[in-house]
Amino acid sequence: MTSDVQKLPTGFGRLWTAQTVSSLGDGVTHAALPLLALTLTRDPMALAVVTAAGTLPWLLFGVLGGALVDRWDRRRTMWVTDAARAVLLAIPAVAAVLDVLDIALLAVVAFLLGLGGLFFDTAATAYLPDLLGRDPVLLERANSRLRGTQTAASGFAGPPAGSALLALGRAVPLVADAVSFAVSALLVRSLPAMPRPVPEVRESLLKQARAGASYVFRDRVLLGLALRPAVGNISFLAVETVLALFAHERLGIGTFGFGLLLTAEATGGLLGAAIASFLGRRLGTGTALTCTASVEGLAVLGLAAAPNAYVAGLALAVCGAGMGATMVLAPSLRQTIVPAHLMGRVASTSRMLAMCAAPFGAFLGGWLATAYDIRTPLFAAAGLLLAMTAITASMTGNRRVEAALRAAALAAAAPPPPPPPAGEPDQPESREPLREGAV
Repeated sequence: MTSDVQKLPTGFGRLWTAQTVSSLGDGVTHAALPLLALTLTRDPMALAVVTAAGTLPWLLFGVLGGALVDRWDRRRTMWVTDAARAVLLAIPAVAAVLDVLDIALLAVVAFLLGLGGLFFDTAATAYLPDLLGRDPVLLERANSRLRGTQTAASGFAGPPAGSALLALGRAVPLVADAVSFAVSALLVRSLPAMPRPVPEVRESLLKQARAGASYVFRDRVLLGLALRPAVGNISFLAVETVLALFAHERLGIGTFGFGLLLTAEATGGLLGAAIASFLGRRLGTGTALTCTASVEGLAVLGLAAAPNAYVAGLALAVCGAGMGATMVLAPSLRQTIVPAHLMGRVASTSRMLAMCAAPFGAFLGGWLATAYDIRTPLFAAAGLLLAMTAITASMTGNRRVEAALRAAALAAAAPPPPPPPAGEPDQPESREPLREGAV
C-alpha cells in the first residue's frame, strides 16, 4: 500500500524528459536514415549493411560494456555518451551538405551510434532502480511512462518529422538528432549522483563480465527474458530491412506515407505501454508476456499478407501494442530481481543477446528479399516469433516469475554480508547460490 501511493522522485522527471527529447531525435533518424540510404542505393544487401552496423557493437563489446558500466559512475556515463553522439552526427550532416555522403559512411556512423547506445542504455537501466530504491511498483510505473513517451516521441512524432525534414535537406534530420542528444546530455548531467554498488574493483574486467553472463544463463527467468528479444530482433530486423522497399513497391506508399506507417506502429506501442500494468495484474506477468509475444507474431503475419496500406498500418499497430507492453513488463521484472551490483552486466548481457541476433535478421531479410520475394522476410519473421513464443512460454511462466520475486524480496530484506578480511579477495559473484526457479 505504501508503494501504491509513493510518488516518483523529482530526479525521475529530468531523466524522463531527457529520454523523451532523445527519443524524438531518434524517431527523426529512424525514418530518415532508411530513406536517406534509399537515395544512395536500391540494393537490399547494402541497406542491410547499414541496418546491421548499428547492432554490431553489442556483438563485439556487449558483456564488457556492462562490466565497465558497473565500474563507472552511471550518470556520468550517460551524459558523456550523449554529448559524444551529438558531435558524431555532425560528420554525416557535413558530408550530406558537401554531397560526399555514401553507404560506407552511413554504416560507420551507425556503428558508432550503436556503441554509444550500448553504454547509455546499460547505464540508464542500472541507474533507474537505484534512483527509485528498487521499488517494484515504482519501477513498473516509471518504465510505463518511459516506454510510453519513448514510443510517442520516437514513433508518433519523430517519423513524420523525419520524413518532412528530409525533404528540406539531407543534413536536416541528422542535425535535429544531434540537438536532441545535446539537450539530453545537459539534462542527465543535472541528475543526482548515485553511489556505485562496489566501490573497489578486485577482479579483472573479463572475470566480472563472465560473472554477469553466467548469472543470466543460470537463471531460467532471466534467460527466458533474454531469449524473447533475441529471437524477436532477428524477426523485426528482417522486417525493418525491407520495410521501406515493401512500402514503396507493394503498398504504393510515398516518403511521407512511410512516416505515417511507422506512426501506426508507435500508436499501438503507446497503447501497449499504457495497459501493460493492467495486463500484468490481470494475467500475471509471465502469462502477459506470453500473450504479447503471440500477438507480435500474428501481427507480423498479417503485415506480410496485407493487401493495402490500411491493413498494413493496422497490423503494425497491433504489433506495436505487443511490443510496448513487453518493453514495460520485462525490464521492470529484471530490474526487480537482479542484485544492484550485477545490474549493469545482466542488462548488457541480455541486451547483447538481443542485439547480436539483429545483424542476422538484417542480412536474413536482405537475402530472402533478393533470392525470393519482398514479402518472404515478413512471413519468415512471423514464423520465428510464433516458434519463440512456444519455446520460452514455460521459462517465464507465472510460477517461475513469482518464485523469483519472492527470492528477490527475501534477499533485499536480509542483512548485507560482512566485508572480507583485509587482503582477502571477494568471492567470485558467479558462485552465488541460485534462486528458486533457476536452472
